[in-house]
Amino acid sequence: MADEGQPQNSVSLYYPLTKMNFLVTVDSISGVAAFNEVTGVDASVDVIEFRQGNANSLAPVKIQGLVKHGNLTLKMGYTRSQAFKDWVIACVSERRERGTPRHNVTIELIDITAGAPGTVVTTTSGPVIWILQDAWVAKYTGPDLNASTSEVAIESVEIAYEELTIPN
Repeated sequence: MADEGQPQNSVSLYYPLTKMNFLVTVDSISGVAAFNEVTGVDASVDVIEFRQGNANSLAPVKIQGLVKHGNLTLKMGYTRSQAFKDWVIACVSERRERGTPRHNVTIELIDITAGAPGTVVTTTSGPVIWILQDAWVAKYTGPDLNASTSEVAIESVEIAYEELTIPN
């Protein structure tokens, strides 16, 4: 007899999560655009090496230094979401009157199975999300325009952020 809390097919526990269904939201901005691709969620720690002058070993001691984050790149089909565009424009404008508007950005992996479509994927340790704190748009790239093709106009936005939180 199977455990009540366990699914009948244990293979589903180990099937890898797909990365094609996600939701990106920006705090305080409504009507966020739909994104085709999110890349660049990373964190690295500088390695500082030193050796004391009276050490018996010739190998250096390694300690942790500063934590650094790369920039996140969002690729999206051209959108009519004016609130998101206003944030992009405010960040990359030559005339920033009140500084760069910073927001928290949340990336959620979404479940599209028939049982729970549109809900955040949850593991035993919690929901599968990443939170970028104090994020702002560092670069905007407009779509390539070519009248001889029938491709979707793809824009990309590069977002710099100060801190990465991985709650799960």
